[in-house]
Formats: sequence, C-alpha cells, structure tokens
Amino acid sequence: MGGDSDDTEGDDDLLPRYRDLAKRIAEAPPSTPVERLREWLPTPARSDAFPGVDIQRRGAVKPDRLLASVFVLAIAAGLVLALGYRSWLPDGPLAGMTLTAVYGALWLFVGIYLLATTVWVVEALLAWDHEPVEPAFGYDDIQVRVLTVGAESVVQGTVDALPDGLAPDDRHVVAETPIDVAGATVHVVPDSFDCAATDKGRALEWARRNVRCDTEFVLFLDEDTLVRDFAGLPDVGVAQFREWPMFTGSYWAYWAEVLRLGYQTELSAFARLPVPLYAWGGGIAVRREVEEAVTWDYETLIEDTVFAWKAAKAGYEYEVLDTKFRNQAPPSVREMVSQRRRWISGSLADEAELPRWYRALYVLRNVAWAFSPLSPFLVAFAAVLPATVPGWDLFYALSLVLFAFTFVWVWRGWRYYDGPTLRLLPGLLLVPFVVAVHSLGAAYGLVSPAEEFEPTEKD
Repeated sequence: MGGDSDDTEGDDDLLPRYRDLAKRIAEAPPSTPVERLREWLPTPARSDAFPGVDIQRRGAVKPDRLLASVFVLAIAAGLVLALGYRSWLPDGPLAGMTLTAVYGALWLFVGIYLLATTVWVVEALLAWDHEPVEPAFGYDDIQVRVLTVGAESVVQGTVDALPDGLAPDDRHVVAETPIDVAGATVHVVPDSFDCAATDKGRALEWARRNVRCDTEFVLFLDEDTLVRDFAGLPDVGVAQFREWPMFTGSYWAYWAEVLRLGYQTELSAFARLPVPLYAWGGGIAVRREVEEAVTWDYETLIEDTVFAWKAAKAGYEYEVLDTKFRNQAPPSVREMVSQRRRWISGSLADEAELPRWYRALYVLRNVAWAFSPLSPFLVAFAAVLPATVPGWDLFYALSLVLFAFTFVWVWRGWRYYDGPTLRLLPGLLLVPFVVAVHSLGAAYGLVSPAEEFEPTEKD
C-alpha cells in the first residue's frame, strides 16, 4: 500500500515537468532543433498524457514510412555486404543475425514489389476486359464547374474549349481571387467562408453550398482541363474521365507522365473494384445527390480521391469513361516532385478511409512507388550480392522480371498516347532515370510529408 502511494506521489511530482516540456515543444519557434523534434514526436497514445496541451504530429508513424525505413537500412547494409561481405563483420552470432536480417529485408522488398506488380497485372487484365456503361444523360443534364486559384488566361482557354452544346448557360468558374472569364459565371470564394476543408476542398465545399445546381450531374474540371466531345454520362454516382497530359517544356516531367499514364491503364479496373484506389479531380462528373450526401467538408490534400472513397463507402456506383481530356504536364521537375509529394502525403494521411485489407494494399503500393527507382538497379545489385543469399538464383530472376516491367509501363504509356513519337523515344533509353524522377516526389513525401496544398503551376 505504502509503496503504491509513494509511486503515485512521484508521478504527480513529475507531471508538471511533463506539461512544461510538452508546452515548450509545442510552442518551439520554426527551424529550431526543438521544432524539428516536434515534427517527429508521436502523438501520445493516451489523450490525457499531457493535459491541457494539444500536440499534433506532422510526421505520423505510418506503415508506409516504417517499411520505407526498414528498406533503406536493408539496402545500405546490403551494399556494405556486397562491397566487403564478412570482412566488415566479426565472426560470431552477431554476424549471422545481421546477415539474416539483411537478407530477410531484401527478400521482403522484392516480395512487396512483386506483389504490387502482380496486383497491377490483375487490374490491367480487368481493365482490358472493361466495357464502359452506355450513357443515360446528355449535355443538358450537366453543370460545369472549373476550379482555379486565379489563372485567368488558363481558365479562359478551358472555357473556350468546352463543346458548344455542353452547359452553354450553366458554366461556372470557382476562384480564390477575382478574375474575368468570358462565357462563364465567375464565383470568388470569400475569405470569411469557414469549413473543415482547406484549399481546393474549401472552394469545392463553398460551391456546393452556394452555386445553384438544377442538373443531374456536376462536371468538375481543373483550370487547365481541355474537354473533348463525349457521348454523355452513364447512370452512376461518379463518372471518371481520363487525362492526357500535354508537353509543357520539361522533357523529364513529360516522360514521367507517360510512365505514370502507362501504369494508370489500370484505371478502368477501378469500376469493378469495391473502392477505386485513386481519382483524378481534373475531369470527374458527380451526381448532384452524391455531392450533397458526401460533401467536400473534410481536411485533406487529395480531395478528389477521398471523395471517391467516401462515395464508394456510401454505396454509390463508380464508372470510368474512355474519353481523354487534355491537361498540362508539370512544367518542371520541381513542380512534379511537389505534386507527387502532395499525392503521397495525402494518401498517408487518409489511408484510414479505406477498408483494412485495401489499406494494406495501399501501403504496399506507396512503398513500391517510392522505391521503384531501385528496380533497374536491383539487377546489378543482385549480381554483386554474395551467392550465399538464400534463393539467390530466384532473387536474381525476380529482379530481372521487375526491371522488365518498367519497360512494360513505358510501352503502355506509348499506346495510351497513340504510339511513340520522336519526343517520347528518348524516354525509353533513359527509363531508369525516368523512373527515378517519377518516384522522387513519393520518396520525399514518405520522408517529409507535405502539410499544405500547393497547386501545380499552369501556363
């Protein structure tokens, strides 16, 4: 009894110190060691761990990041072993345990990458067999909403490109700053508007509440989306169009987009899955009743994808159309890295929206994407690994197969763009580097997740 009382008193004495430390960490100025500690400080498991102090953790421990850390350590250790092998380790139990851990992690990486690739193959087969649903609604049943921060000239081009019969009197531009656009009604989101959503999601939510809609569907477009004629919309809750990024000056960004679109030929399979793995908000039609039921009123960096997840969870049908809308590829590698970082950061933050088994698949895909630059070098890496690696022959063979799939995705991208052109051909010769450029933002997002929505620059 007495011992328990003493322990309790000791905890009470320390509690003010915990509170003071937590407060100092929470209020630390930017770019200081204490502030950097706050970025990685876990949110306490118990909500009352630091009473009266709200500590938010930016770099939450996610399975994606944990696996990524394991692979970084394993690859570093594998390089050491490949260069020096046992001469780096003293003989004894420690050497055996270290080798076992490194070999196990390397096999785990190959296994995860192989699983993610196998899932893609299954989805590609489902997409190949996909038959789009016949349209049930025409242009008269659609309202158009273009989202922009304030790119007046870009939006004007988007409005001018709309088919003549598509909502000629029901075209709306939702902007953050006043702009003048001919052929559309411009709405400016007031600074006073407050909701749970931020950035683009906030603008979408404001429009949902304030832009009158008497049509069956709302077609949401990004500021740079150029609509091509389409037959109409099917009788579903959410209809996803495809994108066709156009060259905007950066060859590396353009080649990376070709690679991405080759991988995203799986998109049509999402119509046959319980939940789509991602969505493209630059060309998506949503039934008015679905928008009212799901809303955009939630904080996220990937509002389009999370909306599709929530709609699927609520039981609304999702369909993918074959029509490809033109849009702009990122104008520079820097812009593309920022874009990819935002995508993976949003998925890290919102994975909980997915069913549990889907979440596991999403984790594997995120890690495989971030580490995909290793696939071309895995072959050379496997060649210099010690032959004592368990199953070395199989490890080497799988490395070759995974490397070959990077060419498959480029080839699929070529087909998506209706065949290779002189602008696309160099990308094939530089595949390992294109893969690295494409994945750089994902790797950056795993290490340092984005906190704010940064729109990609458009010309």
